[in-house]
Parts: sequence; C-alpha cells; structure tokens
Amino acid sequence: MSFSRSLILLPRHARAWLGVHLGAASLYRLVRSVQEFCTARPRETTVSSSAVEPVSSNGLVLDRYRPLRPLGSGGSGSVWLVRDETSGEQFALKIIAREGRAAPRAEREAEAATTLRHPHCLRAYGLEADEKHLYIAYEYVPGATLRQALRTHELGDEGAVEAAAQVLEGLAFAHARGIVHRDVKPSNVLLAEEERVSVRLFDFGLALMADADTLTAVGDVPGTLAYISPERLHGQEAGPPADVWAVGVLLWEALAGHHPFWRTSPLETGEEIKTGAPSIRVARPDLPDKLIAAVDAALSVDPELRPTASALAVDLREAWRARAPRRTAARPRARVDRKKLVERVGPAALAALAVGWVASALPFYPAFWPGLLAGLAAALTLVRPRLGLALALAVPVFPLGNISFGLAVLYGAVATGWFVVNWGDARWGLLFCSGFVLGPVGLLGLMPLVALQTRGLLRRGLQTAAAVLLAGAVAGIDGAPVPFTGEQAPSLGITGSEHPLAVLQAIWAWLLGVPALGVEALILAVAASSLAHVVRGSDLTIVMFAGALLSATLLGAPNVSAAPLVLSEWAIYAALTVLSRRRPQEAAQKHRFGALLTLTRTGFADRLKAVGGPRRPRQQQRFREANAR
Repeated sequence: MSFSRSLILLPRHARAWLGVHLGAASLYRLVRSVQEFCTARPRETTVSSSAVEPVSSNGLVLDRYRPLRPLGSGGSGSVWLVRDETSGEQFALKIIAREGRAAPRAEREAEAATTLRHPHCLRAYGLEADEKHLYIAYEYVPGATLRQALRTHELGDEGAVEAAAQVLEGLAFAHARGIVHRDVKPSNVLLAEEERVSVRLFDFGLALMADADTLTAVGDVPGTLAYISPERLHGQEAGPPADVWAVGVLLWEALAGHHPFWRTSPLETGEEIKTGAPSIRVARPDLPDKLIAAVDAALSVDPELRPTASALAVDLREAWRARAPRRTAARPRARVDRKKLVERVGPAALAALAVGWVASALPFYPAFWPGLLAGLAAALTLVRPRLGLALALAVPVFPLGNISFGLAVLYGAVATGWFVVNWGDARWGLLFCSGFVLGPVGLLGLMPLVALQTRGLLRRGLQTAAAVLLAGAVAGIDGAPVPFTGEQAPSLGITGSEHPLAVLQAIWAWLLGVPALGVEALILAVAASSLAHVVRGSDLTIVMFAGALLSATLLGAPNVSAAPLVLSEWAIYAALTVLSRRRPQEAAQKHRFGALLTLTRTGFADRLKAVGGPRRPRQQQRFREANAR
C-alpha cells in the first residue's frame, strides 16, 4: 500500500490533526511503521509438502538435501527439515525466492548467521543458490518458538528471565562484531526442547552490519512494530540499544502475560511506544525490586540510559538469584521448595506406583521384583526422566504377553507412540497413572487440573483421556465398578488372542459396552487442553467454562453419578480462580479508558490538552477528579 493511499484511508479530522502535530516527515515514518505492523505481525504457520518447488526428479534439493517435513513458512520463504544425503545429518533448510527484496535480505541473513558462532545464535552453515531460489542451511534444533511458549503459558518467571538473558548474550556477541539484529521478537527466538531453558536467536534478515549498505529506504522502519524502539519511530538509525529495548519488551510481555504497548490500532501502538512502557511493577508488583529495576532500565525511552546487552544479562540473572522474600522469610521460601519438591518427587512417585502395581497385579515377575522395579523406575525418573519413562512403559510387556500375545504387541505399539509424544516432557510422561489414585475415590473429574503439570495442549488432552481409560481398565482387572457409573465392567475376552487386530476389536467392543467411560474421557480431554487458555481469561470466562464443563460431563452420560463430578468441577473453578489471580491481566482489556487514565495520567493529560481538552462540564469534572486522585 502506498503512502498516499494509507493517508486516504484515514478519517478527514485524523489527517488534519496528524498533519498539524506531526509534520510531513514524522507522519511519513509513522505510516511506514503502520505498514510494517500490518504485514509483519508475529505468527507461526505451516506449509504442505507441495510447497517445495526446487525438488528435482531424484527427490533431492540441490541434488543433496532430501526434504523430510515442513517446519514453517513466512513472508520471505519456507523452512524444511532436510537430511543431507552425503553426510546423513539433518538441517533446517530455509528456501527463499530470488525475486523481490527477500533475496538480498536472505544474503544479509546468511552473512550474519555464518559469522556468529555462539551457543545462543542459531548457526548457519552457508548459502547456496540456483536459478530461482536461495538456500540457507541452519542447524536443526527441535523445539518451539518463544511466541508459541508464551501462548501456551508454558514458561514460568524463572524460565522467562533465563531465556531473556540468553538472548542478550547472543546479542552482545553480535554487537561486539558490529551486527545489530533489528527484529528481536518472540517468534524469532527458538526455545530448544531440552530439560533446561536453552534458546537460539535467529532470522538476521534485517540485521544491520558495520560498513554495510542499508537494505531499507530512507524513512523506512524495518522490523515488527510492537518491538520497535522509540528512537527508530523518530527516524533515528538502529543501534545496539534498539535490540536491548526489544528484549525488554519481550521480557515484560512474558512476565506480565500481555504486551505493554499492544492497542487496538497500529497508530495507538506507535504512540504508546513513543510514550514509554509502564513499570513492570504495575502488572507484577510481586517481582523482586532488582528485577523490576532491570526491566525498567531496558525500556528507558532514552537509548543512552539503557544498559548494554551483556550488562543487562548479568543484571537479570543476579536479580533472580538474589530475589528476597517480600514479607516473611520462611513461608515464601517454603512455598518455592514445595513446588520444586512436587516437580521432582511427584513423577518419581507415579513411576514407582505404576511399575509396582503392574509388576504385582499381572503375574510374571518373581515375588521380590515389584519392589525392585518400582525403586529403579523412581530413581531413573529422578535423574534421567526419559530412561525412567522407557522402563515404566516396558515393564507391562511380558505380563501382558502371558495373557495375550496380540495384547502385548498392541500395547508395545501404543507404548512406543506414547514415549515419542512425551519425549519433550518425559518427567510427566506417566501423569496418566494418576487415574490409579483418582479413579477409586471418584475424583477423575480433577484430571484436567492435574494435567496442567505437563506441557503442551496435545499432551494434556492425551494424559487426561488415558487416565480415565486406565482407571476403567484397572477397575475391570480388579472386578471393581466402572468409574462415573458404578456399573460392573464387562469382561474383555481377549485371553489367548494372538492377533493385535482381534485384541483391538475386543477393546473397542468393551468400550461400547461402557459408553459413559469413553464420553467422559473425551470431554475431560478437551477440558484439559483448554484449561491453560481459560486461566488467562476473565472471571466470567472461568465461570462459563466451569458451568459448561459440568453440564457436558453430566449430560454426556446420563447414568453418571453427579456428586463426584459436581465436587470436581467446583474444585477446578476454585483452582482456576486462584491461578488467574497470580497472573493479573491488564485492566485495559476490560475498561480501556480507565486503565489508560490510571497508568499514564501525565500522557493522557497532555493528549487532552493537545486536542483542546474535554469540552463538556461533566467530562471536565471527571478529568479534575482523576488528576486529584
């Protein structure tokens, strides 16, 4: 969209006000930033396999790389997981079309990325080209972007601080070599799928390097508007302080749960950026004073007052390590210790419970083996969660083979898939074994809340559904009533079955015999997948969710016992209310005018004066009362 066309779309009074108060040059830069905002808003998308045009007749790209699966796509090109047929190694191959401005930016990106050999900068191995495309081969790091982690609410305060510090370390390394990123944002930060927080900064396509010609026109503002620093909106050149500002915005957003500048329109967002961010203390008064000071320093409107990237990384880590209890010394420290204790001991206890029950309830192992296997599973889960999960899933194979060879084969396939799905969060891979405990006491309705311990919407839903079905299977083995209905479980009739398909048909027929179990498993799985998003909503959202969940669980299976479900849904509602209080949302989402008046009194007053102030007596009285407060 052209500059003149952008102005034509504005209302007449808005064009007049902007022309008087901003001037032509500033107005031009603001409209260019609005265009960038509209075209570069962060998002993650996927592409189909047909999108790989450069594949030759032998199925290879550049006669070397074999495409395995798409990793994502954007405005400049697509990224594929490929295997180098000459070495057998896997890479993330970025494919960019030669036409337009994408090609020179890709060359700039490759030049910057190959120069930066740092643990927190995604490593590029080189740039190749053919007649139509450019190719950048990156190291492949399994994981998700920081934007995805923020959306699913999976990164705690400590993880957010550490991620920001690692990004700053990568930026400090780049700044020392004359490279300014200019487009730092959550979707350009890769969070590796590891036990500890480990990030990689990527997409240096807009990087500004010393002694290099700029790729942007005069007055253009490259990057994503929501993370652009005030001086860049005023037309100044991007420097290292602009990258520090972007990390400050990123960390503010991660800690507060919402963006400090995001408004309903790009014009309002740009004006808020120029005014400066409110202190993080407004959204998170519980944070340590040193951490608040470090975040506020990174968001100083004056770039000269911002710390360097390396200094800010040190300040953030020291502020988190030196955090002190706000009031009493013993109680907050005990709360943190209990949380860590649950995170470490809880999975180990589940592993011991599951392995011990299977080894003792299903005949195969000698008398003393159940305790030995349970202890080994708990120990491995504490020190090597993936090994602990593998052992726990392997223990039932031989006992099930005694019952039915087909059942053992079917279970082996399911267990392998389960291990793959939970590879990234193996510590809580046996969370579904909570069904052992919750099923007999009629509290399976709490599984969506329990599933919040694990990461990812898919894992939470699968863990919940598996817990419900496992509770039904255990009830059938023990001859106990089926959960939810209290009816006697029918017999599976799979003893001696040799074919996995026959076993699968028998299990399906068994589920049809207890339809309430399958229906409740599906409803609770959907609820578990939605819970993380509901926590971030308003009180009304939580009430509506709890009511809908209760109605669905009661109406989905008319024969269910109502009392345990009502008790469970009340407990979920109470827990969601408490969790939502811990992450306060910006009041502007509910009462935008009132929140803006509270957070930016001075800026609001200046704006009213600039347009002549309130013209009605009642508005003047409210304005005076607000200033008095």
